[in-house]
Amino acid sequence: VVLVRRQHSGGDVGVQRLLHLGDQMDALPVERGFVLVALAVVGRELLGRDLVRHVEATRPDVILIETDSPTRDTLEHLSVLDRANPRPIVMFAQDADSQAIRKAVQAGVSAYVVDGVEASRIKPVLDVAVAQFESHLALRNELAQSNRKLAERKLVDRAKGMLMKARSLSEDDAYHALRKLAMERGKTIAAVSQDVIDMANLLL
Repeated sequence: VVLVRRQHSGGDVGVQRLLHLGDQMDALPVERGFVLVALAVVGRELLGRDLVRHVEATRPDVILIETDSPTRDTLEHLSVLDRANPRPIVMFAQDADSQAIRKAVQAGVSAYVVDGVEASRIKPVLDVAVAQFESHLALRNELAQSNRKLAERKLVDRAKGMLMKARSLSEDDAYHALRKLAMERGKTIAAVSQDVIDMANLLL
């Protein structure tokens, strides 16, 4: 389900697009509250039918799922989505089992709501899910950046060691040599370091 948000006079933009998924499409209970939060349903999909493709096609800001209990297949699809194209996910379920909730959160669910929700609370739930997702994504991006910097530092150190051994250079001179080469080639020091390592491996 793709939902389009309307601009409010106070400047609050809220949720723009929402993909609405459910176990069955006869009547999704939570839809009754969409009108109250200025959301218009323009489409909806059965849960488990090519989730990644639907997300790529609709590019939602939030995914809302209604289900009795998240199945293993559903959680696997959400895990794949969380790695490939993460989005805030709100799940309305009947299953209050702590294990089910834990697995859903591990699969990428930002908010897990048991026994439905009053129409007036739909927007706050969506807002909390978006805030939770953005906070988690920021931490994940920060960790990924730290890991990338660490990997790049290891490349530079390895390349420096090769230059020091091959040319009898000091550590500072080896670093300056890499830096000069990076400037000449218009690459980062990490990329040049990888080039040096690859070339050394070919010659060995």
